[in-house]
Amino acid sequence: MNTIADNPFEYSADNKRYHTYNHYLKKRFGQKVMKISLNVDLGCPNRDGTKGTGGCKFCSAYLSGEFAGDPCDDIRTQFESVRAKMNEKWSRGLYIPYFQAGSNTYAPVERLKVMYETALGLENCVGLSIATRADCIDEEKAELLGDIAKKTYLTVELGLQTVHDETALAMNRCHTFSDFLAGYELLRRHGVNVCVHIIDGLPQETHDMMLETARQLAQLDLHSVKIHLLHVLKNTPLAQMYEQGEFRTLEMQEYVGIVCDQLELLPKEFVIQRVTGDGARDELIAPLWSLKKFCVMNEIDKELGRRNSYQGIKFAK
Repeated sequence: MNTIADNPFEYSADNKRYHTYNHYLKKRFGQKVMKISLNVDLGCPNRDGTKGTGGCKFCSAYLSGEFAGDPCDDIRTQFESVRAKMNEKWSRGLYIPYFQAGSNTYAPVERLKVMYETALGLENCVGLSIATRADCIDEEKAELLGDIAKKTYLTVELGLQTVHDETALAMNRCHTFSDFLAGYELLRRHGVNVCVHIIDGLPQETHDMMLETARQLAQLDLHSVKIHLLHVLKNTPLAQMYEQGEFRTLEMQEYVGIVCDQLELLPKEFVIQRVTGDGARDELIAPLWSLKKFCVMNEIDKELGRRNSYQGIKFAK
């Protein structure tokens, strides 16, 4: 009788047991595609008082833009700078400008339209990725994004982190699961691909709670998912909580097990853009094992192999 090991996972060309972003992009575009992270410093409604102040307790002062371009530079200059660094690792290919830092729909539509069109006009660009909060999407912005989606490969990345409102409240998200669903539904109504970010290891969340987040996502019409590990970064409220012993971070094998459990619950068609995240080395307090990114990814591969399992094996509609 054949086993999973005898039949490579259909959405991977590199022996992965989940639907990798690299596989999806190569299948769609026929060659290597790189995301170029940009920072246009639009800020966040959870910092300026519109929704809250201080931001999410886990978020750094860089608004998740540690690896993005310099916001003092224009979009083209940032693109060329980050692209040059990427090309030190990989030969030249195609590119997707990625508005990463902050909430990149948090501006008037007229400004957003100029930003997006500028990025799409850059050399060898085949799409666009836009990170934002779901409560920064309204009908007018969804219509703009829908128009762009008709012309190019567009993905809007919504930071959900968890479906549990009690966790979101404790982390000062000033954002609920209902807020997320409202923004998600607007985007899908206009034909926009949605990628969802989740974080494993948030304070007081149990294994079952993290799996419930995956179960809820599995019922949606998503393009992709990014699974992140909670990082404790310097000069954040989370760092103070950690130093006061209010929670502990996950051990590597705990995290590996949780990610594999979540992958089993997600439909095999969902593209998995990340299975762990990068914490800036100079800013990271814990867990330090997360700096060994490729080791973590290898452990996830090994655990799925040990289980003879793969993405979607436990998916239930």
